[in-house]
Amino acid sequence: MQIDSHQHFWRLDRGDYGWLTPDLALLYRDFGPEDLAPLLKRHRIGGTVLVQAAPTVAETEHMLAIAAETAFVQGVVGWVDFESTQAPAEVERLAANPMLKGFRPMIQDLPDPEWMLRATIAPVVGLMQHIGLSFDALLKPVHLEPFRRFLDLYPDLAIVIDHGAKPDIARGVFSPWAASLSEIARDPRVHCKVSGLVTEAAPGWDAGDLVPYLDLLLEAFGPARLMWGSDWPVVDLAGGYDRWRDAALDYLARLGQEERRAILGGTAARFYRL
Repeated sequence: MQIDSHQHFWRLDRGDYGWLTPDLALLYRDFGPEDLAPLLKRHRIGGTVLVQAAPTVAETEHMLAIAAETAFVQGVVGWVDFESTQAPAEVERLAANPMLKGFRPMIQDLPDPEWMLRATIAPVVGLMQHIGLSFDALLKPVHLEPFRRFLDLYPDLAIVIDHGAKPDIARGVFSPWAASLSEIARDPRVHCKVSGLVTEAAPGWDAGDLVPYLDLLLEAFGPARLMWGSDWPVVDLAGGYDRWRDAALDYLARLGQEERRAILGGTAARFYRL
């Protein structure tokens, strides 16, 4: 099965998407399973991982309800307030649902780039590590140095870096990101999503703009630790699902069949226990 390892749904009337404002005109509407299904069918993708987009437990419960009614949603990555004293109990409650595969703190939006090193989050991250839940790391390049130290704190935590840690493709910034990410990739339990890159590229991007960054991800992680994701519907800001999928497939054509199968589904199925 081919899997889209990173997609979102949202409904504006829920009111918990603080980042979603009318100036993001292409995104400022409801997006649900009925919108994504035709895209998945066109690209022969059989399953998805539904990822949080709001910092609320209520949204996680909403996603789990959608997953229960949507055949193609194979797993959910939710959210809890990692610093709340109530969070461990919330984690255990939500994890009772087998569709809940892990959690994602919205690190990119937090003012402290070393937030992940705070002792206040240790009870939740330690519990995730203990019960086998995954950690989606929503990082930017500024977070990579503290993230290396985070890895040492939780040696048994299953981790995937979202969106290649969002390199500044638009300005062609490469070497510092590449060096830091390559060092992180030496840890064999760290995976990475081939997703979200086109929204970091300049408007009017072409496939060639992505190649150095894709090359680095492939070299650093290898197919067994890479998973393709659309980041739909956010990808609509940068050309849409079809354009990104086609660019990715063109790039992956250089690989062998088993390597492509890993990136396009096998890695995600194994990592998220789908």
